[in-house]
Amino acid sequence: MVRERYFQQLDLLKESVLSLGEISELIFHDSMEAVIDLDVELARKTLALESKVDKLEERIEISVFDLLALQQPMASDLRLVVSALKISADLKRIAGLSINIAKIPGKIEGGHIKPLIDTKRMADITADMLANSLKSFETRDPELARAAAARDEEVDKIFYAVWVELIEMMAKDTSIISKATYLLFLVRYLERIADHCCNICESVVYLTEAERVKLN
Repeated sequence: MVRERYFQQLDLLKESVLSLGEISELIFHDSMEAVIDLDVELARKTLALESKVDKLEERIEISVFDLLALQQPMASDLRLVVSALKISADLKRIAGLSINIAKIPGKIEGGHIKPLIDTKRMADITADMLANSLKSFETRDPELARAAAARDEEVDKIFYAVWVELIEMMAKDTSIISKATYLLFLVRYLERIADHCCNICESVVYLTEAERVKLN
C-alpha cells in the first residue's frame, strides 16, 4: 500500500508538471496573439491566468518536498523528482516572460512600426520548442529533447537580425523609439523563453540518461 501511494505521488507530480506546461503554452500563445493584433482585451484575459501558474508551481513544490522527505526516492525516481522541480521553475519563468509580453499591447497605440513577420516566425519556432520539450518530458524521449533544443540557433539568428533592424530604425527616426523599444523587449522575451525551453530539454536528458548536458 505504501509503495502504491508512492507511485501515485510520482504520477501526480508528472501530471502537475504537464499541467503547468499546458497553462504556460496557453499564456505564451495568447500573449503573442494579443501583441501581434494589439488586442488589449485578450491581453487582459491572459494576464489573469498568472495566478493559475502560481498555484500549480506551489502544488509541484509541495509534492517534491513530500516525496523527498517521506519517500526518499532513489535512482531514476530521484531524477524524476529533481527534473520535475527544475522543469517547473523553467515553466514558471516562461509563463512570467509571456505575461510580460501580454503587457505590451496596452502600451502601444496606433499600430506597430513594422510588420511583425520575423518576430512571428521567431515566436512560432519558440512555441514548437516548448511543445516538443514538454512532449519529450512526457514520453521520456531524449532525442526529441535534443532536436527541440537545436532550434534555439534559429531563434538566436532571428533575434539578432530583428534587434539590429530596430536599432537602425530608431537611429533614422527618433519618433519611433518608444514603440521600437517595446518590440526590442518582445524579441528579448522570446529569446529568453527559447533558452528556458533548452533548459527543460537538458532536464529531460538528465532524467532519461543520467547525464548533465548543455544544449544551447
